[in-house]
Amino acid sequence: MSAPLNADSLRRAPKVLLHDHLDGGLRPQTVLELADAHGYRELPTADAGELGRWFRQAADSGSLVRYLETFAHTVGVMQTADAIHRVARECALDLAADGVVHAEVRFAPELSTAGGLPIEAVVEAMVDGYAAGAAEATAAGTPIRVGALLCAMRQTDRWEEVAGLVVRYRDAGVVGFDLAGPEIGFPPDRIPAAIELLDRAGAHRTVHAGEAAGIDSIRAALDGARAERLGHGIRIADEVPVDGTLGPVAQRVLDEQVPLEVAPSSNVQTGAYPSLAEHPVDRLHRLGFAVTVNTDNRLMSGVSATSELTEVATAFGWGWADVQTVTERAVAAAFLDGTERARLLTDVVRPGYAALGG
Repeated sequence: MSAPLNADSLRRAPKVLLHDHLDGGLRPQTVLELADAHGYRELPTADAGELGRWFRQAADSGSLVRYLETFAHTVGVMQTADAIHRVARECALDLAADGVVHAEVRFAPELSTAGGLPIEAVVEAMVDGYAAGAAEATAAGTPIRVGALLCAMRQTDRWEEVAGLVVRYRDAGVVGFDLAGPEIGFPPDRIPAAIELLDRAGAHRTVHAGEAAGIDSIRAALDGARAERLGHGIRIADEVPVDGTLGPVAQRVLDEQVPLEVAPSSNVQTGAYPSLAEHPVDRLHRLGFAVTVNTDNRLMSGVSATSELTEVATAFGWGWADVQTVTERAVAAAFLDGTERARLLTDVVRPGYAALGG
C-alpha cells in the first residue's frame, strides 16, 4: 500500500539537493542574533517572524534592488568564521530534518572577506560547519552528507583564486566549482585560466546558466566553462516547443542528459515564469530531460526541499515514480565518487522510496 503523496510523506522521503545557496537559507532568528553579536544595524526589524516575512516579501516584490538587498543582510552577518560556521552547521541540521540525505550547498567565499577575513578561513569555517551539523544530524538519526560548492562571482575577477580553492580543499569537503552572479554581460569563459585550472585538476563544476539569460548562456556554459550541470538551466525550454522539434541546444542537453538544477519557486519569484502552472519543469521531466528539483534560496522563497516537491507534485499530478526519478537523477548528477554514489542509491534512496511507494 503506497503512502499518500503529501508533505508529510515527502518529508520522510530521502531527498538529494544540488542547488541551495548558503546565504539564501539562514534561519531568521540566526540573522537577528548574528546581527546583534557583530553590530550589524541594517535589518528592517528585530522580530524573527516579521524578518522572515520581510525576506519573502522583498524577494517577491519584483524589484531586483529589493531582492539583492535581502542578500546584503545575510552576507552582512556572515563576516566572521564563527558566524559562517554557525550558518553552515544549521544549514546541515535544517536540511537533514527535512529528509535531505545528500546536499551540495554553494556560497561565494569572497562575499565574506569584506571585513578582512581571509578567503581560506571562509572556506574552512564553511566545510567545518557542514561537517559538524552533519555529524549532529547523523547522531540524531537523520543522516546527511553535505558537500560545499565554491562560487566565483561572474562580475569580479577572483575566478582563478576560487578555482584554486576548489582544488586545494577538495579532500576536505569541497566538491566543486560554480559561477554565480549576473549572466548577461559576464560570459562563463571570461577568465579562461580559471577553467583551465579546473580542467587540469579534473575538478567538478556547475554553472548558473539559462535562468535570466537564454539559450546562448547555456551553450556558453557547456562549451566555454565545460559545465557538468546547469544551475537552473530552465530557459532550455525556449527550444522545447509544446508541439514540434527540439532546437539544437535542447537536443544536445537531452541527448547528453545534462543535469538541470531546477528551482521552480525561485524561477517564479524572479519573474522567469508567471506561475508554477506555467513553469516548464513538468514538460521537461516528461520529455526525459535530466530535471532535478531544488530550493535555491530557502529563506527568500520560504521553501524547503519537501515543500518544493510537494508543490510540483500537486501542480502536475506527479506520483511516487516521478519523485523517485528526479531524486535518482540528482544522485547520478551529484559530485560523488562511484562508491559513494552506489551506496547512496542502493542503501538509502531506493529502500526509502520502496517503503513509501509500495
